[in-house]
Amino acid sequence: MIGVNVKESSENIIVSWQLSKVEIPKNEIIEVIGDDTYGGEEQTAMRIGYPYATTERIVIKTRKQNYILFTNDTSIRNKIERMIS
Repeated sequence: MIGVNVKESSENIIVSWQLSKVEIPKNEIIEVIGDDTYGGEEQTAMRIGYPYATTERIVIKTRKQNYILFTNDTSIRNKIERMIS
């Protein structure tokens, strides 16, 4: 199983997992937070990653869509926060 990967382009954050790739405009991101619930509290959020046997749930809130990243990589949240600051 391949984990969730996060990369940065000039204007976007690129989240990829398996064959999926999502580009999130940096200027659309409102906040990046952790979520302690099992499946994610936000019901309408786009879920990226395998929710089973993962320890981290990272929520990216944007003006248009929210995203929940399921991962075991504890550094992804800090990485995203550095990209948008």
